[in-house]
Amino acid sequence: MSLQRPPTGLERWLAPLLSVLAGALVTLSLAPYNFWPAGILACLALCALLGRCSGRQALWRGWLFGLGFFGTGVSWVYVSIHVYGYASIPLAVFLTVLFCAGLALFHALFAWCYARWIRPLPAGLTLGFPVLWVLFEWLRGWVLTGFPWLYLGYAHIDTPLAGWAPITGVFGLSFACAITASSLYLAWRRRRASAWASAAISLAITWAGGALLKPVEWVAPASESSLQVALYQPNIPQEKKWDRDYLPHILRQYGTVMAPLYGADIVVWPESAVPRYYQDMTRWFEPIANRAAERGTTLISGVPWRGSEPGRYYNSIVALGEGEGVYHKQRLVPFGEYVPLEEWLRGLIAFFDLPMSGFTPGSPDQAALRAGPWRVAPLICYEIVYPQQVAQASRDADLLLTISNDSWFGDSIGPLQHLQMAQLRALENGRYVVRGTNNGVSAIIDQRGQLQAQSEQFVETVLTGEVQVMLGETPFTRFGVTPLISGCWLALAVMWLSSYSPSERRRRR
Repeated sequence: MSLQRPPTGLERWLAPLLSVLAGALVTLSLAPYNFWPAGILACLALCALLGRCSGRQALWRGWLFGLGFFGTGVSWVYVSIHVYGYASIPLAVFLTVLFCAGLALFHALFAWCYARWIRPLPAGLTLGFPVLWVLFEWLRGWVLTGFPWLYLGYAHIDTPLAGWAPITGVFGLSFACAITASSLYLAWRRRRASAWASAAISLAITWAGGALLKPVEWVAPASESSLQVALYQPNIPQEKKWDRDYLPHILRQYGTVMAPLYGADIVVWPESAVPRYYQDMTRWFEPIANRAAERGTTLISGVPWRGSEPGRYYNSIVALGEGEGVYHKQRLVPFGEYVPLEEWLRGLIAFFDLPMSGFTPGSPDQAALRAGPWRVAPLICYEIVYPQQVAQASRDADLLLTISNDSWFGDSIGPLQHLQMAQLRALENGRYVVRGTNNGVSAIIDQRGQLQAQSEQFVETVLTGEVQVMLGETPFTRFGVTPLISGCWLALAVMWLSSYSPSERRRRR
């Protein structure tokens, strides 16, 4: 029997509106609002909106859901485009809408696939919805270099579901949210005792299981002693950072603040702290590195790097003093660090000619930095939001370090979303995360994803604290996203094959 039916007059205008509002609810569940039930309510609404509609209607409703989601969740790109990319207001609005509308195509395709192929399958209404949701979140993380921002599971760092994170990662938390919504929807739709019993079992496994797992200690401190860390947040205005006339002021600022920090185990400066190629600044760095080595301090700083081959430039991190190593950023931000279709777009508008927008991606097999005897996994800017990359880096690291220049986001919600994602990386991998930024939020995050110290935004700050080196690996660090994503594909295959069983064909007749 077909689940599709013609829409009523009310649905023709109400369903699109509800789709947009439901998408916006996901943003409400995430930082800085942190009203986590909103994400489950959004999925519940989407289940209802897609429950009986046609594939064409689902495509439209899914796109509107995505538009509401990204229109509220990542509209901060307007700040980067207009304020720091010097685009006019109309052009910045147009590019922001185009960006959000393009991302919404992921939800449109998800909704169409669900209504057209998954919903009619056995367990399609319950298991099919969360399985497909997770696969599309995963796809969004690598298609066209990926935009793994604002996954549904990020809302649950402090809920019982957090117990699943060291095993399944953020995708497992997204799955738990989605199956909670689909189970409740099916129970409400069928209104039978058996349906409510099934929903209760599903919720108990998901939520009670997470609560039981939450106290589990997957890793242990390497020793009773801890590392002393100092993070310098310079709060240098973005519009002055790349001004050659302002460079002497920047160098004086870093030199002055560094004097009392010698003696800390690790001192962290943010992304592109010194806005010139390292090779041009070695004479300036040398006395700082020598003094740091004398005091047993490792200075870790972001700095652009000129490669040995012509035309190769990197967004990099260097470890100096007691430490050593260089890391070149692997995941570059489109238009911010490289320009797609460069031969056509360069020169059209100022946004396509931002400073340092011609970087080369680094190799994926780079070694960890050294800070004395400790191994530090370096990540630059939004590399911290790639679960698999961070898991791989964690396997050979005692500590995770990420530096960023969130000045591009202005006073929007973007930096707080970025911080929340760094918190979940710490929880997934059982490692402290040290996060240094130009203007906030700089933070020290423990192995459970909890903030041990954080800075205020837009204030020059030296943030100090203690960091524990942890031993051992979480299941997620060891296996990454592979088990969960493979399980999702396997579940779809089993559901598809089950639809061709004799009993299922008789049921359909």
